[in-house]
Amino acid sequence: MNDNLRNLEEEYLKNTLILLDDKIEELGGNLEVDNVKINEFQKFIFKEIGSMDKYEIQSNMLSSAMELNEFERKAKYLKKLLHIKDSPYFGRIDFLSDKLYEVYIGITYLSTNDNQNIIYDWRSPIASLFYQNSLGKTSYLAPDGNVFGNLTLKRQYNIKDRKLLQILDNSLNITDELLQQVLANNSSDKMKNIVNTIQEEQNDIIRNLSDKNLIVEGIAGSGKTSVALHRIAYLLYQIEDLTSNNILIFSPNDIFSTYISNVLPELGEDNTKETTFSALQSSYLREYKSVESFKDFLARYYQDKDFNKELVKLKQSDLMIKLIDDYVNYLSNNIKFTLDLEDKRFFYSKSTLNELFNRYSRLTIIERFKKISEYICMHNSISYGKYGKTILNKLYKLSNFNPNIKEIYKNFYKSEIFQSIYKLTDIEIDNFVNLKEANYEDSLLLIYLKGLINEFPYSNLIKEIVIDEAQDYSLIQYIILKKIFKRASFTILGDTNQTINPYYHYNSLDEISKIIESKYLKLTKTYRSSPEIIEYANKILNLNHVVAVRNSKVIPVIEKNSSNVLDLVGDIKSNIDKFKRIAIITKNDLDTNYIYNNLKDKFNISNMLNVITNPNLVVIPAYLAKGLEFDMVIVYTTLENKFLERDKYLYYVAVTRCQHKLIIYNNSYNF
Repeated sequence: MNDNLRNLEEEYLKNTLILLDDKIEELGGNLEVDNVKINEFQKFIFKEIGSMDKYEIQSNMLSSAMELNEFERKAKYLKKLLHIKDSPYFGRIDFLSDKLYEVYIGITYLSTNDNQNIIYDWRSPIASLFYQNSLGKTSYLAPDGNVFGNLTLKRQYNIKDRKLLQILDNSLNITDELLQQVLANNSSDKMKNIVNTIQEEQNDIIRNLSDKNLIVEGIAGSGKTSVALHRIAYLLYQIEDLTSNNILIFSPNDIFSTYISNVLPELGEDNTKETTFSALQSSYLREYKSVESFKDFLARYYQDKDFNKELVKLKQSDLMIKLIDDYVNYLSNNIKFTLDLEDKRFFYSKSTLNELFNRYSRLTIIERFKKISEYICMHNSISYGKYGKTILNKLYKLSNFNPNIKEIYKNFYKSEIFQSIYKLTDIEIDNFVNLKEANYEDSLLLIYLKGLINEFPYSNLIKEIVIDEAQDYSLIQYIILKKIFKRASFTILGDTNQTINPYYHYNSLDEISKIIESKYLKLTKTYRSSPEIIEYANKILNLNHVVAVRNSKVIPVIEKNSSNVLDLVGDIKSNIDKFKRIAIITKNDLDTNYIYNNLKDKFNISNMLNVITNPNLVVIPAYLAKGLEFDMVIVYTTLENKFLERDKYLYYVAVTRCQHKLIIYNNSYNF
């Protein structure tokens, strides 16, 4: 770039920074004044409320709420401006339509007092052109329809501490040079935003508003989670009345939740609600003291604590959905009142009760009983709130139905419907139903059964659901989520090659469309690992479709056969100054604790089984490492506990956490 053009860019940055500083100062001053006004107004309402009629109270409360909302809007915008004050924008496009638009793009917008845009928000319609692949004739979708024109320039900036360090022009895509600079950076204990290097295939997913539900299948390191989080930020920008409180992310574990916690705030948005499916299980199954988490379920398997793997596999299978459906239908058709309902205030014969039960056949079993109780209260002028539950309990006792969910679950296994598939004795059934902590595989079935018998809890607050690591959710889990969040849109992301549930595997995530009708999309490039690591990972699963984007430093994968921890110590010492973050990834909890106990006196190392903070040296089992990435990875097992063919997907997960240097102890992909 010649000196004249660079000087023009320097001048634009200088003027932008002046305007930005002025806007920050102006907003800060306005907020101070507004805060005083709001406090005074609220004090006035509190003092005078006794002399107001209800219409005056409503009017004043509405005014107060509107002023508070405006205050919060300004405060949120000020927070965004403070976030970009040292690096206000990262890109520019020139678009020739009815006139030439020079569009500078940043994380949030900045405009003059006469509404002239100085910086456009990356989520604005015209900014979408920045993420497409080529210059020339094109269009973008504006609120009033398509706008056609010519994209004549695409430029990227590296601005740090208010200094313009680098200017890059590229006519094809988000320039390889800047992308490679970003990829060459060391990993971090927190995921960063990728707003300045979003690729076209990622951008198509982020900006998709035409499909209610999306299923995204992407290979390891393709940026699935980043895409999901940037999509959330985009939806918050585009959808009126959508707030962070209306969005729920299902994460695989707390470590991962901590890892992604920075992204939305970096994009100027509040973090959304977040949970794990295990937390949902525990909140719904109050009949048990606790519910085994997915993490503990995996630990049970990989430490060979499952004594009846065949039964656990059956419980995890889709066949169980049909068996439970059939059993609930059987119950519904065979429930009968066997005694009359007698009370000093009323009398209902068993035939009348059975007639009422059949009248409400469209409802669940429990709701049918409740409806009869309501009917009796209403027709006898009895308070349902006071006596409804008492009558309901009497109705249960007069019928052949016991509403206790544990008993229903037991009887399901004793029924001909199940026994025709798999024979279990009463003692075997009691052994897993009567546990204080429900096994993971039982908890899913119990939730589904309980929902069919009673009702699934319904949430209308949540409008958008994001499910990460989708391959580790079985179809019954998607059925449960769809019934709980009936009106929500779903963004579902995963990779069947990273399945860590040893009992359940999809051929393609598109199978989920049977439950949640969705648009199925793929991400086929990996930005995490070097070509050498990807080549090694491919051989584990016999893959050949993975495309590595990261430039190679030609660091070969190193394989070692040794159970001597001193060799591991040597590898760490020789690399700890070269790589910012190193992970030792093991097969199970036993190996993780063994390594930690042998290294904790030699290094500042964190055992991720117990601590979710993520320092520069960690030891972690593979099933907890999902979604994380490290500069260097040592995959370690003993010779006696190496990854076997049955563990190949877990092994693939461990290997693909690595960016630059990979060392393998006591394992090989030649199973």
